[in-house]
Amino acid sequence: MPDDHPSITLFREAHERLGGTGEIVILPDSVHTAALAAEALGCEVGAIANSLLFDADGKPVLILTSGAHRVDVAATAERVGVPSLRRAKPEFVREHTGQVIGGVSPIAHPAPVPTYLDTWLQQYDVVWAAAGHPAAVFSTTYDELLRITGATPIDVEA
Repeated sequence: MPDDHPSITLFREAHERLGGTGEIVILPDSVHTAALAAEALGCEVGAIANSLLFDADGKPVLILTSGAHRVDVAATAERVGVPSLRRAKPEFVREHTGQVIGGVSPIAHPAPVPTYLDTWLQQYDVVWAAAGHPAAVFSTTYDELLRITGATPIDVEA
């Protein structure tokens, strides 16, 4: 059980410092896809907030998107004001988040990362996101996620 994993500990500390109110849940298995997380939690896949780190010409951009959506990278790059967004390589993700792909949380990064929140998530009373490890998730709300991340609301589809 990774309950005492360093990235989960850092997440817990940041979550508390930022006034997060949700429950942190350690699942028995890694849930590195929205579908696996939704199945494990018994919720709709759309209520899973995927934390997707993109590489915008060497600068990180974090998109928190509903598990029901695919990010239209061209339209989203235009909306966030960067020339292009490329899916980040694992080393880039770890460098900028301190976490691994499949467990990237919306908070608890070594330095602030520009963050954008999919407005689609507003329709869910409870939203689930990664808590720093592929087997750790936390419950939150759209409004709380917006507050604790300092994100900018955005439409990520075409």
